[in-house]
Amino acid sequence: MVVRSLAAPPTPWSRSLAEPTIDPSAYVHSFSNLIGDIHVGANVLIAPGTSIRADEGSPFHIGYSTNVQDGVVIHGLEKGHVLGADGKEYSVWIGNNTSITHMALIHGPAYIGDNCFVGFRSTVFNARVGDGCVIALHALVQDVEIPAGKYVPSGAVITTQQQADLLPNVRESEQNFAVHVVGINESLRQGYQCAADIACITPIRQQQDFPSPINNSAAANSSGQLNKQSFQQTEQFNKNSTISNTNAQRNEPMNGDLAQQIRQLLAQGYHVAVEYADERRFRTGSWQSYAIPHISEATTVINAVQNALAENEGDYVRLFGVDPKAKRRLAEMIIQRPGDQPVVFNNATSSNGSYTAPKPAAAAVNNGSDIATQVRQLLAQGYRISTEYADARRFRSASWMTGPAIDASNESTVISALNSILAEHEGEYVRLVGVDPKAKRRVVETVIQRADSQPQTVSQATASSPSYKSSISANGSNGTNDIAVHVRQLLAQGHRISVEHADERHFRTTSWQTLPAITASDASSAIAALENYISEYSDEYVRLVGVDPKFKRRVMELLVNRPGGQTTPTVARTAVKVSSSSNGSYGGGSAGKISGDMLARIRQLLAQGYRIGTEHADERHFRTSSWHSCSPIAASNESEVIRALEACLDEHGDEYVRLLGIDTKAKRRVFEGIIQRPVK
Repeated sequence: MVVRSLAAPPTPWSRSLAEPTIDPSAYVHSFSNLIGDIHVGANVLIAPGTSIRADEGSPFHIGYSTNVQDGVVIHGLEKGHVLGADGKEYSVWIGNNTSITHMALIHGPAYIGDNCFVGFRSTVFNARVGDGCVIALHALVQDVEIPAGKYVPSGAVITTQQQADLLPNVRESEQNFAVHVVGINESLRQGYQCAADIACITPIRQQQDFPSPINNSAAANSSGQLNKQSFQQTEQFNKNSTISNTNAQRNEPMNGDLAQQIRQLLAQGYHVAVEYADERRFRTGSWQSYAIPHISEATTVINAVQNALAENEGDYVRLFGVDPKAKRRLAEMIIQRPGDQPVVFNNATSSNGSYTAPKPAAAAVNNGSDIATQVRQLLAQGYRISTEYADARRFRSASWMTGPAIDASNESTVISALNSILAEHEGEYVRLVGVDPKAKRRVVETVIQRADSQPQTVSQATASSPSYKSSISANGSNGTNDIAVHVRQLLAQGHRISVEHADERHFRTTSWQTLPAITASDASSAIAALENYISEYSDEYVRLVGVDPKFKRRVMELLVNRPGGQTTPTVARTAVKVSSSSNGSYGGGSAGKISGDMLARIRQLLAQGYRIGTEHADERHFRTSSWHSCSPIAASNESEVIRALEACLDEHGDEYVRLLGIDTKAKRRVFEGIIQRPVK
């Protein structure tokens, strides 16, 4: 396949003679040149005539499902690096699901995020391009940082940060085109690999209605085995045969919640897909596809998923929906891990396999307190809340109607509006939508009421769902639910839970000691293990760490215990507010402008050694994400920081204000949260 993959030449600045590392599922054309320390991820397509030289600046990183098209040149200067998404330094970092199109030039130091599009003959040099950006044709991006979700017009010359900050947001049509290009190149990659294998080509020629590949797939099998397996499995399903199984437990019905989710995806017009990976492939994100027939008959699809779990016992298995119109994934979740008991489905459905809505008692994820928690989290991140509704007919065709606009950013006001909408559309499906107003995209879609269920009511109570009991609650904490929520979210996303502890001296120097990892994959066992650690080290600081096992990086650090067994404000959410009175004193007034959640976040950031910053923007600058900095906050004392925050809030009372957490060592932001919005 690759005939021009060479080690870097020995030079005064590099004597390592590093060679490219190429994932087996990637396709690199033999007419391309790869030299030096280059990492090529899973499902990457590198077209003919490309030159990727890490002989001066290095290393290079090309993320999974990215395509590098004909005539592209990627090079880097000897000096100058960017910080990659994994926290390491690179001369050039190109993220996942990104298109570098014909004749483009990427010259390091340069960073290009996930889901980006770089147009024909465009140049990126000494710049950082955020996730979801689209750079059109013949553009120059140099010496700037492009915020996420921005559009660079054709022929534009962006060489100052002011120009970059004023760029418009990417429109939906441009975003859809970028996704389409990734999907096309994913099909080409699979086709190129299949073309080298006669066993792969023969069934394709014989099969007239072969299922199309899933665009933007996170994995595929090298040398055409994916399509070969897909044909064989599809043929087997068409004959209504089933895989024999000696384990009696596998002959039982599939888990009801999972079967119900499959039916819901099918009822909305989506396809169901399954991928699997052993331990080694899971660590590298190299998933392999399992053939699931693209039909709407639920029983057959559920049986196919059951067979996938049975065949791949001992491996990771994940399930997701595929929108065939938008060519995108949705509702991705891991449904089996190594060491798990075989999953069984409860396929309780009518003979025609049609979708049957779950009873309200089974829909625990959508009870009132869970919805309130989700609303609170979305608002804390600066997102907007919207709703959609549909009767049974529209639900089956995914033709949702938009509900009344909810312009409020206050939690109680939003929940009151949600309850009004739920009451107005009793007997219909209602779903909650979280919207990122800056990127103009949806971040969450959750069905909160079903047509044949009891009318739903959103409650602001936080203690209705079960949570673990520990020494934290014994000290009067009312926020142990937050820990359980974080643990469940981390496990649901495929992350691992780790725990660290430190005494007073080591805490001041951030010299944490790692405890044995929590290997449990279910939330209750993980929470019990965490509780034991907190009890054992009650006289020390204890923090919970979420780890992404694929990319070997941390995704969360949460302080859950202080010396003496006192839980941190992050865990024990209080009703304390920050007073914005003229004297700037810190107190517990109810008219404060900073919520207890945000105050807890401030304490957490300061405890971890981060600095606090603030930015403000009027309505016009907020729409273009052109924030201005308030006076720097050099203090690390909580009361001084709060006084500085109050001063910024008072000075910019009619503007948006957001709080920043800054890692002064890595020179990067670790948190952004809006703490004030203008009154409308």
